[in-house]
Amino acid sequence: MKFPVRLRRLRRTPSIRGLFAETTVATRHLVQPYFVVSGKGVRQETRPGLGLWQVSPDVLREEVAMLAKGGAGGVMLFGVPDFKRDDGQQLVGQLAPLEAAIGESKSVAPELPIFADVCLCAYTTHGHCGLVKGHEIVNDESVRVLCEMAGLFAKWGVDFVCPSDMMDGRIGAIRQALDEGGHTNTSILSYAIKMASAFYGPFREAAHSAPSFGDRRSYQMPAHNRREARRELLLDVEEGADALLVKPAMTNLDLIRDAREATDLPLFAYQVSGEYAMMRAAGDAGLIDFERALEESLVSIRRAGADVIVSYAAREWCKRA
Repeated sequence: MKFPVRLRRLRRTPSIRGLFAETTVATRHLVQPYFVVSGKGVRQETRPGLGLWQVSPDVLREEVAMLAKGGAGGVMLFGVPDFKRDDGQQLVGQLAPLEAAIGESKSVAPELPIFADVCLCAYTTHGHCGLVKGHEIVNDESVRVLCEMAGLFAKWGVDFVCPSDMMDGRIGAIRQALDEGGHTNTSILSYAIKMASAFYGPFREAAHSAPSFGDRRSYQMPAHNRREARRELLLDVEEGADALLVKPAMTNLDLIRDAREATDLPLFAYQVSGEYAMMRAAGDAGLIDFERALEESLVSIRRAGADVIVSYAAREWCKRA
């Protein structure tokens, strides 16, 4: 039979397929999250195989050295404090493990970017991302505390502060606070589109941050709204965000593409704990090839338009590099 075009000629061998691969995932595209606790010698995975590691600052130093050697894009740090407060006071004491962890990380790999989560969920007894009055999560009072937290992280040397709280106006307020504090070189990675998602369960277990009442739908986004997601994104651009993040990644590929077409800012996507755990569970059950499915999922996120992926897979990829 005669066909004018045979596309399979370009798929014939692994080398040919690699030559014409349009989208790639390298370790430099991946950022590994860690949950920082106090103490020494702590390295524990909250559930086997899910990639959510609680580490003490000294162990993080070892992890960061490995990630830097493997060419990772960076580390994202979440604090697990020794005590909780609901008034936004004593932040320095609550963040002490993170201060030590940032210092350890920079001492061993000063060029590896450090991203620090700016949110109150892990630091309060109620587990909400802002301050609470009655059963209302108050916006402006929360933003003031978030600005203080971001300023501390900048003082301690992080490269990116990462507001994940979804309070209104926090990007502009944090930018102003950083600049007034002399931290003009500290970047803001905004969680610009963060859904009130069912896929955060393992994260909340690792961070000790599950809400004790209600849910987060009054401030995180409804998954139903594509146009509202664009408004959120563009507002953060106007307020001075240096980079943008979409979370979760795999359930929001359309929004990642929308974001890529709406702005030229660097674009991150967070492959969240539930998404990763879902693939791991299917792999452990023999239903899918986990490694192939993981790579396919990362490729799809990059193909949608993400420059960088925050993923619990980064650590293992770098160990193999």
